[in-house]
Amino acid sequence: MTKTTSPSWMPQQGRADRHATAAGDPDADVHEWLADWRRQAGMRVDVVPLAGLRGWRQDAETGVLAHQSGRFFRVEGLSVDMPGAAVPRWDQPVLHQPEVGILGLLARHDGDTLRVLVQAKAEPGNQEGHQFAPTVQATRSNWTGVHGGRPVPFLHHFRNPDPRRVLVDVRQSEHGSWFLRKRNRNMVVLTDEDIVPPPGFRWLTIAQLHRLLRHDDLVNMDIRTVLSCLPAELTARAALPGRDAFTAALHRSCQPGWGGRHTTAELLHWISDARSRTEVGADRTALRGQAAWHLGEVSLRHDSGLFFEVIGVDVDAEGREVASWSQPMLRPCGQGVVAFLATRIDGVLHVLAHARVEAGFVDVVELAPTVQCTPATLAYLPAAARPPFLDQVLDAPPERVRFRAILSEEGGRLYRARSSYLIVETDDVDLETGQYRWVSLHQLSELLRHSNYVNVSARSLIACLRGLLDAN
Repeated sequence: MTKTTSPSWMPQQGRADRHATAAGDPDADVHEWLADWRRQAGMRVDVVPLAGLRGWRQDAETGVLAHQSGRFFRVEGLSVDMPGAAVPRWDQPVLHQPEVGILGLLARHDGDTLRVLVQAKAEPGNQEGHQFAPTVQATRSNWTGVHGGRPVPFLHHFRNPDPRRVLVDVRQSEHGSWFLRKRNRNMVVLTDEDIVPPPGFRWLTIAQLHRLLRHDDLVNMDIRTVLSCLPAELTARAALPGRDAFTAALHRSCQPGWGGRHTTAELLHWISDARSRTEVGADRTALRGQAAWHLGEVSLRHDSGLFFEVIGVDVDAEGREVASWSQPMLRPCGQGVVAFLATRIDGVLHVLAHARVEAGFVDVVELAPTVQCTPATLAYLPAAARPPFLDQVLDAPPERVRFRAILSEEGGRLYRARSSYLIVETDDVDLETGQYRWVSLHQLSELLRHSNYVNVSARSLIACLRGLLDAN
C-alpha cells in the first residue's frame, strides 16, 4: 500500500515559537509553553488509500465507510434538493456522526478574573499540530472506551455537574455543508478545586485566549465555539477611557442594556419565517453512483477536483488516549473566507448576519457570517452562487479590516481545513435584504443560549470580535 507522508510536526519550530520571541508580547510565555509541548509530544500523519484503512469497512455495494465497531462516524452519500437555490439539486459525500460529543471548559474565579483550563491538543487535521483546545473535547465513543484507550481527563466535571456551577450548557451544530446534523454539547463549568494542571494542560484567562485568537492556527475551533457561548458580560471588559469609536461601539454591542436596529423578537420572527419558507430535502444515499463524484481505492473526489475529497490517514500520536489509529477525513479543496461586515448604528456595533441554509443543519436555517465560502469553487458554480458581499470583503482597504487571522476548522474530521476570518467595517447601513439583517453582539449572545440559531463559523467570529476588546 502506497503512503503519502504529510510533513512531520515535531520537532520543527512552529508558529508558537516565532510568536514567543516577539518583543513586548504579553503572552510570550504562553506561546513558548505551547511550542515546548509541540516539541515534546509528536504526531505523525500519513495520507493513505481509503481501501484498507485499519478498523474501517467499506460496503461493497454502497461504498459507505464505517468503523468496524459501528461507532464514531460514517462517510455516506447525501442527495440534496433545495428548490429556488442557485444550485437546486446536487449529490455529495457527508460525514454522519449521530452521537453528541462534549466540548467542555473547566473554569474558576481568581478574584474578579475568570480562568479556564485549556489543553495543548494535536489533531490529525491540524495545520500546526498542537493547538489550544477545551479541557474536554470528546465524542461519546471516546469516553465510553470504544477506542480501547485511556480515560478522558476531567470528564467527570461535565458528565453530572452541579447545575449551580454550570455557566454554559447548550448543544450547537457544526459545519452543515460537511456534516449531517452533527451537534456537540458546549459546556463551561465552574470549580472550586485547587487543580494543578497535568502535563499538556494550563490555566489561561479569557483575555489571554482572546489575544491568542489574533494568531494563525493557535486556538482550535472547539474552544472558539465554547468561548462564544459564554455570556457577553463575562467576556467583555469594562469600557476604558480613550478607546477609539469602533472599540467603544463594540463594547456597547456586548452590553444587554443597549438596543439594536431590530428587537430580538423581530429577529426570531425573521429566522422562523426563513425556516418555514425554505424547502430542503436531504436524503442519505450510497456513495457509489453519485453524480460527479468518483469513488476509488485511494480517495473519493469530485470530477472537477474542487469542493473537497475524502482521504484516509494513518496516525501515530504521543500523549493521546490512543497512540495509533486510522480514519477517513474530509479535505477541503481551497481555503475558506469567513467574514462579518460590521457597522455602527446609534453608537452600537452591529454585524450583518446571513440567514444561511445548509443541507446538514438540524433546522434548515442558522445565522451565519456575511460571507462564508471557498472562493476557489465559485468558478465551477453558477454566477448566482457568488456571495453578494464577497468582493466588498476581499477588496476592503487595510484600515477597514478590524480583524484578520487564518484559523483551523475542526481537526478531528477535517484535514487541513483553514479559513481566513475577517471583520470588515463599513459605513453603508443600507445592506439588508431578505436574507441579511444587522444584529448586535448581545443579541447574538442571547440567541446562543439556545441550540441551532448561530452557526459554527459565526460563533468563531463572535469570539474574535469579543477578543478585540482585549487586543492590548
